[in-house]
Parts: sequence; structure tokens; C-alpha cells
Amino acid sequence: MTDQVETKSHRRHPLRGSHEDIASAREIPDTAQTRSPAYALAFSDQDFMCRDELRPVRLQLELLKPEMMMAEYGVESTIVLFGGARIPEPAKKDTARTKTLADLSKYYDEARNFARIMTERAKENGHRENVIVTGGGPGVMEAGNRGAKDAGGASIGLNIVLPHEQAPNEYVTPDLCFNFHYFAIRKMHFLMRAKAITVFPGGFGTLDEMFEALTLIQTGRMERVPFLLFGRAFWEKIINWDALSEAGTISADDLDLFRFVETAEEAVDVIDNWQGQTQKRDHLPGRE
Repeated sequence: MTDQVETKSHRRHPLRGSHEDIASAREIPDTAQTRSPAYALAFSDQDFMCRDELRPVRLQLELLKPEMMMAEYGVESTIVLFGGARIPEPAKKDTARTKTLADLSKYYDEARNFARIMTERAKENGHRENVIVTGGGPGVMEAGNRGAKDAGGASIGLNIVLPHEQAPNEYVTPDLCFNFHYFAIRKMHFLMRAKAITVFPGGFGTLDEMFEALTLIQTGRMERVPFLLFGRAFWEKIINWDALSEAGTISADDLDLFRFVETAEEAVDVIDNWQGQTQKRDHLPGRE
């Protein structure tokens, strides 16, 4: 079938559209047959779409929807910003649950400043390259989206449904604010366009995202990109990196996959002067 001229509804074929049939189906006569779940259009039947057998379709949809919408918006590459949801901004550090969280509030400002700097630099390419992407939540994530908005640019928020009621932070660009059911697909969207990864202090979620990305790079499943950990004291206190190397569970070379930084300016400088190899690894050090 040859493509037809695109209509206002963006359809490129002469066939009747799904929206038209959904509208028509609402007006059908009320009978025993039309009330049956079997008669509902499959793609507009939520009960059907949520069946266990449809999980592969739902996975595909969660991958496809943000991919299409980011492409339509013009996003070509991203700067990933991971970090804790419980870290408050300095002005509210008195509300922190622990003294450590209050002390870590300085990284809210560093995340905000870093995102602002990177977004200001992205103006040269029409905010298509190096777009800030966060998990869309509070804390450090909020700081990242807020910094991008400070610079007058767009930013992405990849939110996920959690048992407690929540909403994305108010600084995410609405047209780039996505909600996920599957953690795995959300992680893919974090990394599919990543040109750099920054990790601020955080908890289980931050650790999960950090080690997932490091493992992909370590095993050659992903190209090397600037990988920055903000707050050396925090990271060296909770993870004994040298012990992993000395035990042989990772290679000494793996410790070169990331750098520690303290400030936004230092992070920008490391990204600009990243000397690490950028191609995928073709072997795993220590496993030869």
C-alpha cells in the first residue's frame, strides 16, 4: 500500500481510524451481545489489556510511547541524573529525617547548578542534545529538573507508579513527563540516549540504577560515557570499592569506569575532558 497524504490526524492511509471506531462503539445499541466483554474493541478494553497474557504487549507499549514522544519532541541525547528522593533543598534541611540527610542537602544545590549549566550549554543545539533526565520525583531529582527550568530549557522525568500516592515534581517539562509500570523499561529509557551519567547520594533506588549502569559498561553491553559520583566521602563510606578490587570480584580496571566529583563545575570539567575510552569493551578484565 502506498503512503497517502498525511491528514490533520497524522494518518497516512485512507482506512477508517481507530479513534472513529472507538467513538462509534460508544453509540451502539444496548443489547446482551454489546454488553458482553467479548464485544469490546480489543485495544480499548482495559480489562483485556491487563491480562497476564498481554504482558509482552504492555512491555512494548511502555518502550514505544516515551520513545516516540521524545523523538517527536526532538530529544537526541541526554544527561542522566540519579539521586536520592529524601535529600531536601538547603532551605528546608531542618525538615530532614536525619542529620546526614540535612548535611547532604548541599548536593541538591549542586544537582540544580549542574543541570542549569548543562541546559544553558544545550541552547546552542536547540535543547535537543544533553537534555537532563531524572526519575521525576522529589529530592535530587527535583533539583535536576529545577536547574534545567532555571536555564529556560526542557527536562525529562521518568516517574513510576508506587504504592504511596505521589506526583512528578513541578519542574519536569509536561510533554516529557512519563509514568511507568515496569522498572526494567524505565531503566532502558534512562540509558538509551545517555551521553553522561551522574549519581548523587541516595538509597536503594539510586544504588540499583548506579550498579545497573556500571554493569552494562563493565560487561561491554554499553559504550563508556562519563560516569560521575558526587560526594566521594558518602560513596567511600557506604561502598568499599578497593575491597571489591582486592577480593578479585571486580578488576582494578573497573575502578576507572567512574570518577568522584564534589561540585557542578568540577563535573562539567570532567565531562569536557573525559579521557576514558568511549567504545564498548570487547573483553572483561580479570575474566580472561
